[in-house]
Amino acid sequence: MKIINKRASFDYDLYDRIEAGVELTGAEVKSLFENKANLDEAYVKIIGNQAFLINAHIHPYEYADKRQIDPKRTRKLLLHRKEILALETKMQQKNLTLVPTAWYNIGQKIKLEIALARGKKKWEKKEAIKRRDLKREAEAELALRKS
Repeated sequence: MKIINKRASFDYDLYDRIEAGVELTGAEVKSLFENKANLDEAYVKIIGNQAFLINAHIHPYEYADKRQIDPKRTRKLLLHRKEILALETKMQQKNLTLVPTAWYNIGQKIKLEIALARGKKKWEKKEAIKRRDLKREAEAELALRKS
């Protein structure tokens, strides 16, 4: 199981990546194993000495009780205090933000990959699209020449 936040690599320049555990309910874990989650609008915020995943959408599990489930609830990240302090100092010094990049599992454990990131400007995004299109056209030409 792996759920990737493709929007993060488009909107941000990603730097240091860190693996974190997440405090989840049983129904959320089952839903994640079915790849029913979305990280597009999610972000990580450090409040006090704790890190929280905010606005990550995990679809309600089909067979769970649906009365008290909030799919976009705030979830606590399981990181050591030293890791949180290191992230916080890097964020303040270099004007960076924390962005979730992927959900994945290691055996029965669900992990979240977060990255320190700097937001891209509009012109940087357009430049990336141009480079991607040029690369795609060059590959198509090579494929035509080979056949």
